[in-house]
Amino acid sequence: MKQHIALALIGPMLYLQGRRVRQRTPQLPEPQGARIGTTGQGAALRLLIVGDSAAAGVGVADQQQALSGQLVAALAADHTVSWQLLARSGDTSAQLLDALADAPAQVVDVVVVSIGVNDVTALTSRRRWRANLRALVALLEGRFGRPLVVLTPVPPMHRFPALPQPLRWWLGLRAQALNRDMRRLADAHAAVSCVPIDYPADTQFMATDGFHPGARAYALWARHLARAITAPR
Repeated sequence: MKQHIALALIGPMLYLQGRRVRQRTPQLPEPQGARIGTTGQGAALRLLIVGDSAAAGVGVADQQQALSGQLVAALAADHTVSWQLLARSGDTSAQLLDALADAPAQVVDVVVVSIGVNDVTALTSRRRWRANLRALVALLEGRFGRPLVVLTPVPPMHRFPALPQPLRWWLGLRAQALNRDMRRLADAHAAVSCVPIDYPADTQFMATDGFHPGARAYALWARHLARAITAPR
């Protein structure tokens, strides 16, 4: 109730701040580099990475520094990793569903999903968000060989330097709410996990736009995911 009252009071300010952030935040490109390949040695592991600009690696110059490159490198120490990246800047959960529905069906062992930031900023309702997550899990199970689905929570938007207060506070609350829904979904599905990442409150982990991960954040994210993917089940 207090949040609804606060929103009614500061709503116009949040709207103006959001417009200003969109106008002033630099639009960083998706990095160069391969989006599909096979590397490493050991047991075969088929990996698919899907999602938004963070999955696509925005914030660094090359995919080797991004999530895909760092995660594949971590897994390739003990596995022959056949991997593919299907991600696009700006995608919401609904747009990711559409993209995956159009992608060729294939059999993979693990799907890493990064989605949610654009649902926060687009004000996707929690009801729609929950429905999209359920549909995403069902689609992955139906078209990609019933893989392990590894969901990654929405990052801590209440710490994003590019966001002024109180917009930062409000978007942070929304991100935390979507993450609660994500964790509940993972708890209800044996083949779905949600891997929290404890990002330090340090601007050195952010890209130059103050909104996307930097190379250090991608490295930390990749380490957490690699441990989760290779952990005994």
